[in-house]
Amino acid sequence: MGPGPGRKPDVAALQRRLAEFAAARAWQPYHTPKNLVSALSVEASELVEIFQWLTPEESARVMSDPETAHRVTDEVADVLAYLLQLCEVLGIDPLSALDAKIDRNERRFPAPGRP
Repeated sequence: MGPGPGRKPDVAALQRRLAEFAAARAWQPYHTPKNLVSALSVEASELVEIFQWLTPEESARVMSDPETAHRVTDEVADVLAYLLQLCEVLGIDPLSALDAKIDRNERRFPAPGRP
């Protein structure tokens, strides 16, 4: 079960729930880095498929259609689920990795007018 009404789960809690879900179904042997990356790619492609033939304007309004919004939300959740599982298997803290990447990008691509 999730964290309850009005409370947002944290990354560690979501990773724990995903691990428990997989363990209850004896799926751990299949959750290798290779398989998780492959599944992540498939789910990301399913998200791309929703937007593939939309104009930029249509893509900006995608969440205004309830059916499409539901599909987008589900695919985003699938992508995140596989990414979090991959991070867990590889021992990567996804928030720390993102924070460090933003730091590197800020140094690599400084804002105009800044040293």
